[in-house]
Amino acid sequence: MTIRAERPGDEAGVRRVNLAAFDTAMEADLVDALRAGARSYVAFVAVDGDEIVGHVAFTPVTVDGAEVGAMGLAPLAVLPARQRQGIGSRLTREGLEHLRADGCSFVVLVGHAAYYPRFGFVPASRLALRCQWPDVPDDVWLVAVLDPRALPASGGDVRFEGAFGDLV
Repeated sequence: MTIRAERPGDEAGVRRVNLAAFDTAMEADLVDALRAGARSYVAFVAVDGDEIVGHVAFTPVTVDGAEVGAMGLAPLAVLPARQRQGIGSRLTREGLEHLRADGCSFVVLVGHAAYYPRFGFVPASRLALRCQWPDVPDDVWLVAVLDPRALPASGGDVRFEGAFGDLV
């Protein structure tokens, strides 16, 4: 199995993974919308032979309306038959390493509190970063700091790409 950047021609395989991994088409539709309209779209796929078995996407977020070189991770998906084999971990690590090398300041997400700390994610409230959705519990609103020098000194309100608001 290899991890590589998503490229043209991967769309159908990525959609298939997201449809299989989640209960609704919301995440698959979100990926399609982000790919088409995000200011920046960074995504990786896990490929076994000719089959895409996993996918992760990152898109820019703003803090208090300003660009701060930060990204949001969503979604992370692995085919159900291939889960619990380290594929999601490899995708997440590859994405974070790529973003760190690209100068990304931090990555936020709404996700499983027991899963993401292994990659350096902590509750975003520790840095006074507030989620655009006020009902998101503190233990699942997470941040991984990639460059501490680039953090907003006083935190702020984090907003994901517009497609998130349209679909979430």
